[in-house]
Amino acid sequence: MASSPCGNSNFDSGLEIKTRSVEQTLIPLVSQITTLINHKDKPKKSERTLAAIHRVGQAVSVAVGRFVAVGEAIATENQELKDEMGQACFEARRAGDAIAQLTDVGSALPSQTDGRVTVFSDRTGMVKAARLLLSSVTKVLVLADRIVIKQIITSRNKVLVTLDHLERVSTFQEFVQIFSQFGNEMVEFAHLTGDRQNDLKDEKKKARMAAARAVLEKCTMMLLTASKTCLRHPDCESARINKDAVFHRMRCALEQVIEIVTEARSCGENKILPASIYNGIKDFKSGVECLRENLYSMSPESVDSQLEALVERTEDFTDSAYTSHEQRQAILSLCQLVRQDTQQLMHAWIEAQSVHAKEATEDMEVAILKTCQSVSDLRRELHKVAVGRASDLLKVHGEQLPLRALKAAGAEGNLEAVAEYSRTLTEQKEQLVETCRLLCHVSGTEPLEITCIHAEETFHVIGPQIISAAQTLALHPSSKIAKENLEVFCEAWESQLCDMALLLREINDVFEGRRGDKRSYLSLPRPGKHSANLKTAKAVKLDAEEQTSMAKLGLELRLLSSDVDTEVEKWEEQEHDIVRQSQSLASMTYNMYLFTRGEGLLKTTLDLFHQAEVLSEEGLQLCSSLRTFSTQLVDEEKSVVMTEMEKLVALCQQLQTGAKTPVQGKTATFQKVDSSIQTTRGILTVVLSLLPFCNKLNKKYKSERSSLGSPHDWRERQDASTPVKDEGTLNSKNSNGFGVKSLEQHMAGLNLLESK
Repeated sequence: MASSPCGNSNFDSGLEIKTRSVEQTLIPLVSQITTLINHKDKPKKSERTLAAIHRVGQAVSVAVGRFVAVGEAIATENQELKDEMGQACFEARRAGDAIAQLTDVGSALPSQTDGRVTVFSDRTGMVKAARLLLSSVTKVLVLADRIVIKQIITSRNKVLVTLDHLERVSTFQEFVQIFSQFGNEMVEFAHLTGDRQNDLKDEKKKARMAAARAVLEKCTMMLLTASKTCLRHPDCESARINKDAVFHRMRCALEQVIEIVTEARSCGENKILPASIYNGIKDFKSGVECLRENLYSMSPESVDSQLEALVERTEDFTDSAYTSHEQRQAILSLCQLVRQDTQQLMHAWIEAQSVHAKEATEDMEVAILKTCQSVSDLRRELHKVAVGRASDLLKVHGEQLPLRALKAAGAEGNLEAVAEYSRTLTEQKEQLVETCRLLCHVSGTEPLEITCIHAEETFHVIGPQIISAAQTLALHPSSKIAKENLEVFCEAWESQLCDMALLLREINDVFEGRRGDKRSYLSLPRPGKHSANLKTAKAVKLDAEEQTSMAKLGLELRLLSSDVDTEVEKWEEQEHDIVRQSQSLASMTYNMYLFTRGEGLLKTTLDLFHQAEVLSEEGLQLCSSLRTFSTQLVDEEKSVVMTEMEKLVALCQQLQTGAKTPVQGKTATFQKVDSSIQTTRGILTVVLSLLPFCNKLNKKYKSERSSLGSPHDWRERQDASTPVKDEGTLNSKNSNGFGVKSLEQHMAGLNLLESK
């Protein structure tokens, strides 16, 4: 009972905690109850200890009272949960009252020997009350969580109804009217599911939710142009095929979201992921290494079957028409080596069993090491092949030659050329689909496997959609809407290529032992700090069309923030001001990227402009650090740093001025958002060019300092040579007074259910 049940996920009530908000709400209560239970070990207490216990007991009771009041209000608003919620609230209140009574000083009796007060005379009652409180509070939270799920389902149902209406419209006027409603409903659904995705504990569910939401995000704009094209050219078969494919994909994605939040049996989690080579190697090595402790932990037949299944999966690499002869031979040779080493292990293993050895013999130990090494070498080679293939393809596709050719041929009305370039695009699509399958084999984590599968499906679907859009344009070369439609599908293809580049980087991070998941970015501006000049501004959310047009720019921000993270990891001095401030800029930029997707902590345009102000301040702080850093440099080096720093100052001031300038109207607000993100991109581009150069110089001068004198002596010389800054400059360590770490601590204490 003294241990936190949150680690277990299951309480006495049998309710599983699936979201972080529920878990975080329970942690303080668990901590308080643990304090009470632990104090039971010494029944005689001093007055000071007794007073502390009394305060904890009363605090629990008061907190439960407030908590129950919220639960009862939820029950009143949701009649279908009224009985269950009412019972859970009743049990929670009863348990809270029992704990208050058991920790009441007035009810405790003084000891006859030393006069000290004895509390918790009813140990069984305290444990029972604590268990009842935790299980009932958990039940209230889980029931409240059902309301969130209900909101998502209701939102999905509204979207589906409007989607049906959109599919059946026959006039432009009716379409525009219904699409406006659809856009608002999609924004609401995006925010609800974005919050849910961030709240989920299960990383696989989060990855599936992200994939489904990405489909909906990209398909919203496709649906707009595909429907308009179909309305403009109602007798065009390729336009109808194009439109039908978008509607079908959106419905599948909507269904997938609901399967995840309701945990329906058809949910992707219950579908077995394709067997990856990474998992096969991991299981094989684990089984082989277990033989050290227990010679009978598995049979030789099972080891042999595991190995053969593993080798069979490598056929996805060796059978590929795109694998070079040298790569194929290297993989086959390593497979053969693994077989040989495993056979030697088998002989040593059987021999050890024949002499009734209790643990692995020396021969066995050597064979285990060789087998594990050879299978690791196989994994390394497969990783190299998959990642190399993906990198090469991304370079080729970066030029977008087939897409440009299709657009040109369609605009000329040249159906033969469209057919020719369609074959080229189809071949590229097949290469990308196969490469995603190979990346899935070596991805290293189940969430990344899910992302690989999503990428594979996306290329598989969008390729034919681009071709049907190009055919429509070729049939109607003067149609502006047909041309716009093809552009939208081509942009979706390019966007997926950007996603694939990020996926590739994450797979490499896992393989090389760096973090596999993006850290949580919580660098929101301090409330009230920057709001003086924006009091009259209206906080609005981007609509679906605006989010779509921001998607490509947002992806560029994500790539840049990831690149900055990679560069700062190369610094030996992780506490260096340049490193710390660059990391902070990357964090805030990632927040702005999430905003373009309708996710994260920045919910409205006002949040974004606040974040832009904080980012500009941090950028100016970085300029101050760069100026100090440059004092140790020689003229040529100093000139390079100062030139880039001046660019950075200008961009930060531009961002700050733009963020503070009030605007009115939807168009002006959107332009201000676009400008803020464009300028932020410029800031990170400059930072990215400075980081490797400064790191190189820092290592150089650090080496020189170590040979010239002690760091202390050097620091004194540096302090003497550093010019004194004006009082008005940004010379505090963090001008906004709210660093990333302190904000993370602050956020950890919040009840995230309040936002729901």
